[in-house]
Amino acid sequence: MGGCFDVVVERDQDGLYVASVPALRGCHTQAASLDELMERIRETIELCLEVEGTTELQELELRDTELSADELRNAL
Repeated sequence: MGGCFDVVVERDQDGLYVASVPALRGCHTQAASLDELMERIRETIELCLEVEGTTELQELELRDTELSADELRNAL
């Protein structure tokens, strides 16, 4: 797997942000803020790649969609 992954961000019934990476089995996390969520999902991706035996951990780039953080908050 390369260094770029699609991340799905949702909001749960308690108001927490939940992120998952469909391309990596079991790769998901949650946080109270979007900034914290992005930090946590980067760490989670690195851990999932380690578990899968990927030795080349390139700098992970989470591409922002066309939505800003505020737009994403409003959409959720």
